[in-house]
Amino acid sequence: MNPVRIAILVVAAIAAVMVALLLRNVSAKPKAPPPTVVMQQPKFTTRVLVASHDLPVGVRLGSQDMTWQPWPTDSINGAYITDGVKAAPKPAGVAGAAHDAQIAAKDVIDGGGAAMQSLQGAVVRSDIAKGEPIVAGKLVRAGDGGYMSVVLKPGMRAMAVPVSAETGAGGFIQPGDRVDVMQSFTDQNHKGPGNGVVDQIVVSNARVLAVDQSTEPPKNGRSAVAATITLEVPADAAPLITEAKTRGSIMLALRSYADMAGGPGHASVAGATPGMRLIKGGQITEVAVSR
Repeated sequence: MNPVRIAILVVAAIAAVMVALLLRNVSAKPKAPPPTVVMQQPKFTTRVLVASHDLPVGVRLGSQDMTWQPWPTDSINGAYITDGVKAAPKPAGVAGAAHDAQIAAKDVIDGGGAAMQSLQGAVVRSDIAKGEPIVAGKLVRAGDGGYMSVVLKPGMRAMAVPVSAETGAGGFIQPGDRVDVMQSFTDQNHKGPGNGVVDQIVVSNARVLAVDQSTEPPKNGRSAVAATITLEVPADAAPLITEAKTRGSIMLALRSYADMAGGPGHASVAGATPGMRLIKGGQITEVAVSR
């Protein structure tokens, strides 16, 4: 046999053996398992009560200050206020829009639900940012400790004055009203008209904080004769009211809701030194009264 042919046969045999060994090794390797398909569980949500806009300290909550926001159920803090309903993910597209419209209509009909209604009238004691969950620790309600100090505006003081049907506008003064604090007394040292009788406006446009122990107007709208009315007055008016009470009874004059004299929403000390006016025959004269 030709030596060249013998060499070709040997090379071919060696190649065949190598191919056989390679195929054996490949077939011996374990097959990779098929990829595992992980089915994601649908994320349920629960509506949480949040601030509809920034709420600074002292704001009295109304329905316009609160709204419901979907929140992942598994990440809800125990302090959050919820509507108690665990909802599946809403459908997409037109069905989702219809779902949102249905929920919004329900909120309008039932006033946002019992949880939202129960917070109306509460006062914010710590700032709440827009979209932040509303929690009980950031609110104070009438009857709670610290309520009056939260309701008071900066620089103002709460002063209680005794009243009767005669001195308290017949019982028609209610929390939230505005009044003028007045007093009439005799001063023998006064040299002027009125035989020494001085009619004094101590404070103008004072906000009524409470009538007796009630900080909310009566739901039936009826008048009630109170024994004490608490007013919000400037710090410099507090000693003037105290001094007025030592001279005798004081009277509260109910102001018209539309009357913004003296600055809308701000109580002021009437007069210059120390804030006294003489009212005679419809004429008002500023006078200085020594203490």
